[in-house]
Amino acid sequence: MNSVDFLLTNKDITNEIRTEIKGLGRPIPHLIISKTDVGKSRNYSRNFNSSVYDRFKLLCVCLKRNKLFCFICLVLGGNQCAWTQERCVGKGRHKATA
Repeated sequence: MNSVDFLLTNKDITNEIRTEIKGLGRPIPHLIISKTDVGKSRNYSRNFNSSVYDRFKLLCVCLKRNKLFCFICLVLGGNQCAWTQERCVGKGRHKATA
């Protein structure tokens, strides 16, 4: 019940369930994401660093969609609140740095 996919697909969630989900905390699974870019002089490898969860306290992850979301927006019934570098881009547009 505490998965991001559940929150995205079930819009008619009662306040009791929202409170329970909030109490369970945000889903922060370890992601295995890597990308290699080719530069002029060498190749660059980028990997997901789980310390980003410490920097952005509202960040949560949907493994099924392979996307980052704002946990508060999802729990409060926001739409698909995507996540950019340092900001939630949903209706709240709140900055979520630590």
